[in-house]
Amino acid sequence: MTEQPIVAASLAGKVALITGGASGIGAGIGRVLAAAGARVAIGDLDGEAAEAVAGGLPGAAAHLGVRLDVTDRGAVDDGVTRIEQQLGPVDVLVNNAGISSVAPFLDISDRDWDRLMGVNLRGVLVVTQRVLPSMLQRRSGRIINISSMAGKEGLPNLAHYCATKFGVIGLTQSLAKEVAAQNVTVNAVCPGVVRTPLWDDPDTGILRQLDGEKGWQAFLAGIPLGRPQTAEDIGYACTYLASDLAANITGEALNVSGGQQMH
Repeated sequence: MTEQPIVAASLAGKVALITGGASGIGAGIGRVLAAAGARVAIGDLDGEAAEAVAGGLPGAAAHLGVRLDVTDRGAVDDGVTRIEQQLGPVDVLVNNAGISSVAPFLDISDRDWDRLMGVNLRGVLVVTQRVLPSMLQRRSGRIINISSMAGKEGLPNLAHYCATKFGVIGLTQSLAKEVAAQNVTVNAVCPGVVRTPLWDDPDTGILRQLDGEKGWQAFLAGIPLGRPQTAEDIGYACTYLASDLAANITGEALNVSGGQQMH
């Protein structure tokens, strides 16, 4: 007798932590995971915004917003401990927290390099090291790291950002092999063009040095499916990877780019 196939990506009963979840892609991921039945913890440097986003999710009482500075091990420990006490151990970790900066290679400062590395790459290390031991003990877990198209292809004026996102994919592949025997999967999602503050921030946004709206339209012109991605598009990919439907998938870096990137 064969098993009945699973036909829906359900996360009922699962606890999911999303870092950088109070805006942009992270908030979209939170909405989709909550709709799939997860109890969602929104972690963000802005604790009040995290609480507001968590409170706006379907079934608000089941979710939690916490202040979480991914560069600070003490703050991460405090935040995850609170999640464990109020929601339970983390079953799904989405390492989404990230920042950007645009600069010609020769103008990249040590400060900007260290800042991007600290949040985009070291932050993945710090939060995962806090959450992973419980997953290994329970022999169950899903880790999803948000990389980027820029994690597979270098782009001008984004060398420091690309370096962090390439690093996220390397970390993903290495950890996936290390923990596979304990039934923990580790995958990456590589968003394409999603209009978030990473693009629009007047001080650090990508469009700041890419001719604004003209640069935005140029990016859109290169998408075969003809539209930018939404935060929810990224959330659907994360929901799939977090679900039992993806139980045999690990070490992958899934493009969600409308066909703009195909490797």
